[in-house]
Amino acid sequence: MKSFYHYLMKYRQSKAKDSIAAFANDAFLDHSFPKSSTNYDQLSRYLEMNGHYLESMSIFDDAWELYRSEEDKRIN
Repeated sequence: MKSFYHYLMKYRQSKAKDSIAAFANDAFLDHSFPKSSTNYDQLSRYLEMNGHYLESMSIFDDAWELYRSEEDKRIN
């Protein structure tokens, strides 16, 4: 299973066109982001304390759902 960060980086763009792309760009610049994590609770806690760049935690939740959906398809 690839990490959430690794998955999120596929949305990175030079000019963010949506909130998930903006999240990916900001996470890339966040050198403390838990890059190897696949754990929702760990990532959520980190972002709640350090994710000042997120407009809303719902952006993370939306990205997480995309991640889980794609990982589930990949595994099955």
